[in-house]
Amino acid sequence: MARTLANTPLIVHVVHRFGTGGLENGVVNLINNLPADRYRHAIVCLQGYTDFRKRLKLDDVAIYDMAKQDGHDTGLYLRLFRIFRQLRPAIVHTRNLSALESQVVAALAGVRGRVHGEHGRDIYDLYGKNWKYNLLRKLVRPFVGHYIAVSKDLQDWLTDTIGVQHSRVSQIYNGVDNLRFRPAQPPRDSSALPGGPPGFFHDDNIIIGSVGRMAAVKDYPNLVLAFSRLLELAPALRDRMRLLIVGDGETRAACMELLKQHRADQLAWLPGERADIPELMAAMDIFVLPSLGEGISNTILEAMATGLPVIATRVGGNVELVHEGKTGFLVPSADTEAMAQALLHYVTDPDHRRTHGQAARDIIDRRFSMAAMMQGYLSVYDRVLKR
Repeated sequence: MARTLANTPLIVHVVHRFGTGGLENGVVNLINNLPADRYRHAIVCLQGYTDFRKRLKLDDVAIYDMAKQDGHDTGLYLRLFRIFRQLRPAIVHTRNLSALESQVVAALAGVRGRVHGEHGRDIYDLYGKNWKYNLLRKLVRPFVGHYIAVSKDLQDWLTDTIGVQHSRVSQIYNGVDNLRFRPAQPPRDSSALPGGPPGFFHDDNIIIGSVGRMAAVKDYPNLVLAFSRLLELAPALRDRMRLLIVGDGETRAACMELLKQHRADQLAWLPGERADIPELMAAMDIFVLPSLGEGISNTILEAMATGLPVIATRVGGNVELVHEGKTGFLVPSADTEAMAQALLHYVTDPDHRRTHGQAARDIIDRRFSMAAMMQGYLSVYDRVLKR
């Protein structure tokens, strides 16, 4: 969709890399759903982008690659300065630590509206206590006009640890497209799912699934180990249980090797990145997120919108999404046995799978609509511009 609104304020979104991921999915949802007559958008990527950009519905969203070299690339700051001066945005919106220094460059380039979003922490700083990282955050803090935290956990950390004034932080939950992600109507429609091992999506099977970047912080090897342990706990259901992990990343090969070691590779499918996430989620019976750290997980929200019960680790914003014993279960991170026991409960109790999934969908409709997310971001952008 094209538009001609040259006088509409421009927001430049700065991300480390624009590929498949929850943060990037949030950027896409934001750009696709904000009123087109209120703001224009461009995306600046520090280290490239992928075909994920095709999810953008507007064809006037320019994407720029700063081609950052690994390590400390001092030339990056000059390239950022030039692109900011060229685009002259009304607002620069950076996300997470890797893009934070762009706030300083934006200020030097004369950008008056500056917003920084915290979406979660990585494997090197799961609890936000790394003193070097926090020193950088505190040094850059005066250059940030307003902060957005996607969870209450991150909001409290910004105020208590980084020292950001409460008035400069807005907590906005991610929204989910509850029309695109919705419960499937039984029986399971395997014809809508190209690929997959023969018979994988048979209607009698119990599909345990997850979607996400297979990075170390997501700890997918622990999900594989929990699935293998589940096969030991419920041998009578072995022929019906299947594991589906959608996504790609550094731990995918390790997960496939673990499945072979535990003789479970014939019961699992790890297809890599896919574009048909709503259809694949609709084919699942249970959703699991085994991560070591999280902000607010888009995939949990999408699974809840799909009407799935959720098993997640008790980290970050997960505790704000999963209602223990009502929409799912929370387990300690890296605890294989606890995850396997939670899985055992659901594979042996289809009624709980159904009722917890229905309760999850109800919460999405009430609290995590795309409209609520859009209103939150519009409020921040408008407030920053008025200053």
